[in-house]
Amino acid sequence: QVQLVESGGGLVQAGGSLRLSCAASGRTFSSYMVAWFRQAPGKAREFVAAISSSGGQIYYADSMKGRFTISRDNAKNTVYLQMNSLNPEDTALYYCAAGRRRAVQEPNYIYWGQGTQVTVSS
Repeated sequence: QVQLVESGGGLVQAGGSLRLSCAASGRTFSSYMVAWFRQAPGKAREFVAAISSSGGQIYYADSMKGRFTISRDNAKNTVYLQMNSLNPEDTALYYCAAGRRRAVQEPNYIYWGQGTQVTVSS
């Protein structure tokens, strides 16, 4: 069993940065693939970024490449999402999720956090 808690969201102006954290409980967290997803009001949840258990493989949605960076510290049971050059279209509830398979599709992720709100003002 893995429990995930996101933090670091907030209100930021366009062009600004935020770093989200996903803290996990459970001794086996380091064996899980972890991803960030987001859901904007009235829209479907979408994939943002994912990182393999060792951190050796990283995946990004095309629109996030070059602006967002995912990383993990298994000693701290934490995954991070550094977000730069934010724009109002990045406003969403951001979730982290953990799964066993190396994949980016939602059904592969079995543990989910409650989300942290990111709001970008213009």
